[in-house]
Amino acid sequence: MRYFTAGESHGPELTAIIEGLPAGMPLSVEDINIELAKRQGGYGRGGRMLIEKDQVRITSGVRHGKTLGSPVTLVVENKDWKNWTTVMSIEPVEEKNEKLRRVARPRPGHADLVGGMKYHHTDLRNVLERSSARETTMRVAIGAVAKKLLSLLDIEMATHVVTLGGIQAQVPENITVQEVKNIAEASELRVVDASCEQAMKDLIDQTKKNGDTIGGVVEVLVGGMPAGLGSYVQWDKKLDAKIAQAVVSINAFKGVEFGMGFEMGNLPGSKIMDEIQWDETNGYTRKTNRLGGFEGGMTNGETLVIRGVMKPIPTLYKPLLSVDIDTKEPFKASIERSDSTAVPAASVVCENVVATVLATELLAKFPSDSFDELVQSVADYRQYLKNY
Repeated sequence: MRYFTAGESHGPELTAIIEGLPAGMPLSVEDINIELAKRQGGYGRGGRMLIEKDQVRITSGVRHGKTLGSPVTLVVENKDWKNWTTVMSIEPVEEKNEKLRRVARPRPGHADLVGGMKYHHTDLRNVLERSSARETTMRVAIGAVAKKLLSLLDIEMATHVVTLGGIQAQVPENITVQEVKNIAEASELRVVDASCEQAMKDLIDQTKKNGDTIGGVVEVLVGGMPAGLGSYVQWDKKLDAKIAQAVVSINAFKGVEFGMGFEMGNLPGSKIMDEIQWDETNGYTRKTNRLGGFEGGMTNGETLVIRGVMKPIPTLYKPLLSVDIDTKEPFKASIERSDSTAVPAASVVCENVVATVLATELLAKFPSDSFDELVQSVADYRQYLKNY
């Protein structure tokens, strides 16, 4: 499976094309709209979420509720486009309108300045329109399709916020993926620790008053992935490496870890490795899951535990010092509409990005021209693993 996304933050619409889905897989717009709504939620979101109520249109690749095996096209309209038709016009405009909403003062931490240097843009709006996190709308839409495929193969996913602005949520031991999903989706902050929610909200409110932003850490859990996805034979076939690349490709994400993550660097191997056991019912399992479901770049059959760290959003209402690209004079950076935090929403993006990688890996491993063929192949493989 492969995909492309297109569209600008204030352009007419966002588009994605997905190729490689099996024919005959059930898929509806509602499957996708559910995930798009989650992305727009979360305490601390800004004014853009009041304007955009993302709803997808499927314009190819699906007929009568099932995929055809041909490319699937997804389109999401930008409601705010009506206010930007001149600024973002596809056609040439009058000279007096060419500099409307022009950006010449790059924001620290954004793609503005470097993107302008790379592509020779003198209006940095040409950079920020595409580098905006609005693009994650389509990555969630694609991920929703992937999540639908995974769910039909009995693979479950959940995501929650682990840390927000330095406040750590306490996660109960032995909590299941389904329990995390149920609790997190009932929380405005997507946390499973109700005792820290008010402190997090208070911090978000104070941060907004200060014209500042905060980041955090999110965690994605995946249950039901069979062992042996990915490979150890080449660097670019390791599945955890593919997931790491996908996670840090999300806007503002700066790091990723699996299982115990960076804490492993502080402990001896005897406190890290997961001992192997076997029984007739489950086949091979691990006594613990400190490695987060990966060994040698491959899934080992345990729950996948993936965390990503999101830096604070770099668009500040109390802007930092920058330089005007025209005069080279120091100025306060430009202000674009922004959130005080988007960590809860980013957890949704992270979950869907991970889902896309996993679905791609499954479709690469198993025969998948038709969905029935895929289902049977996965079932046969699971039985093989149990008998190995």
